[in-house]
Amino acid sequence: MEKLPKLTIPVIIGVILLIILVAKSSVTIKSGHAGVLYETFGHGVVTDEPPLGEGFHIIAPWNKVFVYEVRQQELSEKMQVLSSNGLEIKLDASAWYQPIHKDIAKLHQEKGEDYLQRVIQPAIRSAARSVVGRYTPEQLYSTKRDAIQEEIFEETKKILDKQYIQLNEILVRDVTLPDAIKDAIERKLRQEQESLEYEFRLEKATKEAQKVRIEAQGKADANKILSASLTDKILQDKGIDATLELAKSPNAKVVIVGSGDSGLPLILGNN
Repeated sequence: MEKLPKLTIPVIIGVILLIILVAKSSVTIKSGHAGVLYETFGHGVVTDEPPLGEGFHIIAPWNKVFVYEVRQQELSEKMQVLSSNGLEIKLDASAWYQPIHKDIAKLHQEKGEDYLQRVIQPAIRSAARSVVGRYTPEQLYSTKRDAIQEEIFEETKKILDKQYIQLNEILVRDVTLPDAIKDAIERKLRQEQESLEYEFRLEKATKEAQKVRIEAQGKADANKILSASLTDKILQDKGIDATLELAKSPNAKVVIVGSGDSGLPLILGNN
């Protein structure tokens, strides 16, 4: 130690202090994040410059950097809201959101790091209460689930667009009704389904009966037309033609022309 130059110890101390200073003056921003610079001896939050991007940054040791995740994030919410007739409905929903990258300095300045609790959750709950309050339990249970999901998204988005937050999607995972109401709705739906099936069978039977009536009427009309067209002369001619054809057969027979009923030929055979 005595052989070391006299300046070695001060240099070592200086290097150590420099390392400490650099460590306290640097910040590394991870992937999917951005930094908001706060100047202690300046004007506070820097809003007139782009946020600090990913990677390593050197800042003055008396300044601070607040890091925000700017990727899409998910918020799960379980809420109790009222339907249009005052019944309590349990709603299980998720929101996909992310801070608007270029506005995170304003978000930090006006809302703070706990913007999720200050802004997003109240916005979703308010929109859900407003939307669900327009519908009856029957509508929520059956046909309107997609509609309320879209309406909650639109109403929440209107609020968050002014708060430097981008809302990407609202997903309604489950709508839970009181058991008594749910049972009553299911009974009603079964009855409606049975009624529709009965109406279908009745309509089918009516159409089948109508088809039979039409076919029967057609046959009756055809027979009526045929009967009106068959005169005695036509019948005689038809009978003669048929008799002549039979006479050509090899069986032994005697044909007496004009001896049958209505003047038709009479055929006498061996048998």
